[in-house]
Amino acid sequence: MTDEDLTLPAALAEAHDIGFFEDHDGYDLQPEETFLWSGEVTEWWRQWTGNASAEPPPLRVFGADGTGGLAAFWVREPAAALETQPLVFVGSEGEMHVIAKDLGDYLWLLAAGVGPLEPIEGIRSDPEPVPALVAVARRHSGLETRPVEAVLAAARAEHPALVEELTRCGGAS
Repeated sequence: MTDEDLTLPAALAEAHDIGFFEDHDGYDLQPEETFLWSGEVTEWWRQWTGNASAEPPPLRVFGADGTGGLAAFWVREPAAALETQPLVFVGSEGEMHVIAKDLGDYLWLLAAGVGPLEPIEGIRSDPEPVPALVAVARRHSGLETRPVEAVLAAARAEHPALVEELTRCGGAS
């Protein structure tokens, strides 16, 4: 296979271990225990972009929604810590969105009862906080609280340039 490090950041692994996605209606997420292998992600990317020669994308995939869309870190700055990289949702129907500016903000989305697809499709229900995830978000973000609106506003502020740049990586038009 490969000697590629597929280990999730500790905070993300801790959140996934809580099992929030199994017993909470607000999430459409099937989290992985490790990152997907880059070869698998490259094949998915080539199909997604329609470019059979697209370079491997700078994505570290850690989950999928029920339609096959992927939740991932976008490794925009390879020398920077993974936890500081933006998180994106790359949908099965061609949509691509920045969902959090970093792992700390993503943890606050999860803590609020919001998964990676919900910010894109619209939060239809009144999400309920998950106390165990609130504790994880506090511990790993260093913040007492972070409202969903603030997380989404920060992601939207980075959104246009990031999506345009990521799309160029695959040669999509």
